[in-house]
Amino acid sequence: MKYLIRGKKLVTVSSMGSIQNGAMLIENGKISKVDAWDKLRAHSTGIDVLDYSNYVITPGLVDCHTHLLEFAPASLYPVTPETHFIAGKGILFQALASGITALGEQICGHPLCDFTIADYRKIVKDFPIDISFAATSISVGFEEMAHFTSVTSSKEVPQSDLTSPSLVRKIAENSDYPGENVFINATPANFTPEDVPKAGEIIYTLNELKEIVNIYHGLGKKIGCHVAGEKGIELALEAGFDVLHHAHGMTKEQIEYAAIKGIPIVATPMGGTHLRPNSPDEIAELVEKKIPVSISTDAYLPPYEHVQWLPFKDRSLRGPESLMLISHPSMQLLKDRFDENDILALLTYHPAKLLGKEKQFGMLAPGMDANFLAAEGIPGLEMTEIDKIKSVFYKGSKVVNRD
Repeated sequence: MKYLIRGKKLVTVSSMGSIQNGAMLIENGKISKVDAWDKLRAHSTGIDVLDYSNYVITPGLVDCHTHLLEFAPASLYPVTPETHFIAGKGILFQALASGITALGEQICGHPLCDFTIADYRKIVKDFPIDISFAATSISVGFEEMAHFTSVTSSKEVPQSDLTSPSLVRKIAENSDYPGENVFINATPANFTPEDVPKAGEIIYTLNELKEIVNIYHGLGKKIGCHVAGEKGIELALEAGFDVLHHAHGMTKEQIEYAAIKGIPIVATPMGGTHLRPNSPDEIAELVEKKIPVSISTDAYLPPYEHVQWLPFKDRSLRGPESLMLISHPSMQLLKDRFDENDILALLTYHPAKLLGKEKQFGMLAPGMDANFLAAEGIPGLEMTEIDKIKSVFYKGSKVVNRD
């Protein structure tokens, strides 16, 4: 399949920047050429044209920290094991309809889901979203702490197993990218504060974390962590984690250290830990320090209470449809100091790089997968409503249509 697509503007998130009245040549699911419309059209006679000259063309969005397949189905719907993945596919389509063409999905182990990570991989094999899986262990801050892992399915494990070299190695071998592979702090998950009084409690010692990091690095893998609070973040930095997820409550000194080391941070302004989530001001500071920042939903998640940058009126679970909305305040703060391409990178290139797939998607450039959106504005920066995304393309095929 070969065609030209024309846009009012292409925001490429590449060295080409934004191209007014731009176009792309798409061949066999890949971007072949990117240039001004007049130049491409002159050398491409006889090729079909998709005319989106009233819309902005951008890369597809990348949400690099989600829980859509394991936790979300039972949280949203009255599923059984037989219908779990039916609901999961519906949730994935909601992500796709929200402009998300790539996901970083966490598999933690769930007491109601006796599935293996191979089961999750199989079910999404032909779905038109690129999905990378982070295999993890998880600690939930109940009065009686509960621990699960991605390789022991629904079986609860004792805390001592979380540092077992053989178990850690197996988790690492099953992990595609540095997600929240280790929960340094116990998580509140989707529970109320009354249900999880030990949320935030630190699970590991520094030596234990160093040993876990060494196992991942020994396998040639990067490792990420769920972490919040000054003490937990200090442990993460000292232990040598490659990516910090959440990093709520980061101090100025820790930000400086992360900047020097070039440690990526996955900001979650909707919540995800026991502490107040990343504010727009904090996210802007990370960007200004040249820290590679990705904004993610941690979906599905109840939004944190009493923060002015979240417009939600209740704590109902929120999912991928919220990505542009929760990113908007931070992106707006940056618009007078950064180019629109650099700002959009928070939702495209940076998370693609974190997934290890920056040569496949995250920008509009020759050789990349043709994963892109046609929308009424720049996602997250100029618009937040998903119905303003008119079309979603995945590997060159139109998979969502609101024309």
